[in-house]
Amino acid sequence: MIDYSTFTEDALLARLRDLQQDHADFDAAIHALSATPMPDLLLIGRLKRKKLALKDEISRVESYLTPDIIA
Repeated sequence: MIDYSTFTEDALLARLRDLQQDHADFDAAIHALSATPMPDLLLIGRLKRKKLALKDEISRVESYLTPDIIA
């Protein structure tokens, strides 16, 4: 796991864009594989798990970009 506490805001934004693009790429790959006549369900499952891991990573990066607000 990456320690994002040492990243600058610009580096975090760049990392977030990269992760979001990877997430979209996995989504497109999953849809393309699902549309084939005999989809490889094992591969689709692996891609879905990787996509979910990317979503979790995106959430971690976004939490570092969102300032803590004490109410």
